[in-house]
Amino acid sequence: MCVTAVESRPAGVALTPSPGGHRPFGARVKAFVALTKPRIIELLLITTVPVMFLAAQGVPDLWLVLTTTIGGYLSAGGANALNMYIDRDIDALMDRTSQRPLVTGMVSPRECLAFGIALAVISTVWFGLLVNWLSAALSLGALLFYVVVYTMILKRRTSQNIVWGGIAGCMPVLIGWSAVTNSMSWAAVILFAVIFFWTPPHYWPLSMKVKDDYARVGVPMLPVVASNRVVARQIVLYSWVMVAVSLLLTPLGYTGWFYTAVALLTGGFWLWEAHGLLNRAKAGATGGKLKEMRLFHWSITYVSLLFVAVAVDPFLR
Repeated sequence: MCVTAVESRPAGVALTPSPGGHRPFGARVKAFVALTKPRIIELLLITTVPVMFLAAQGVPDLWLVLTTTIGGYLSAGGANALNMYIDRDIDALMDRTSQRPLVTGMVSPRECLAFGIALAVISTVWFGLLVNWLSAALSLGALLFYVVVYTMILKRRTSQNIVWGGIAGCMPVLIGWSAVTNSMSWAAVILFAVIFFWTPPHYWPLSMKVKDDYARVGVPMLPVVASNRVVARQIVLYSWVMVAVSLLLTPLGYTGWFYTAVALLTGGFWLWEAHGLLNRAKAGATGGKLKEMRLFHWSITYVSLLFVAVAVDPFLR
């Protein structure tokens, strides 16, 4: 989800850690942390914790919040490490992934595989013993969906990869709700749907920016196989559905005026940006003139503000 800084060197040329194969301890620690993709996990936790406040209709048990957050990090980190293990061949050929630990040689493939499996097992047991087994099952299901369904099956086969693969990124909403209630609710399902429809218009603008990277390795992200106009039209379609779904919480009685106001304001600005991108694409804008990253950056702000509103709303009703 985030663009990483890359070194100015030909894509596909891996770095060696240092002469003689020496790998400093500090650098190794940073490399293993990088395997978990911390910046992506930040977004996952942004959608987990606020849902716990909504489920509790106030402040949830803070120990439960802590254990759920740690378990979520371990689970998502394991999924991301396994994703890097599977994608190490194309990561070495893409500019935006050329500094990942397996490409630089700071972590070996065997170490990465063992690390990812260990995190998967530890996180599942952690959730089961310290949260509840429903949350453990949802966590493990999200991990397996991301690794097997998205990374191994969908990513290199279909331009709809991020649409269905994004289901894994929706699961933290369900995990946050189940952690508090040990059950499911329509509120959790609606917020799951919000993230489901948010994911494509969040990721496609970034894919438009780096589509040459994906084309080089044969990954059929939508911007690789379709014109900017088609991609922008799809972004607008998903954006309208996302905003509409986000407004369902209030008429069903789960949220009040504050959440509704934030959803309307942030959703309205999102639609303004999405339609702006479509207009620029229709006009034939390319490169910097397309300004596709404006929507990408706003998408992160949008989901952050929306879920902060989810957490705050119970205190204002």
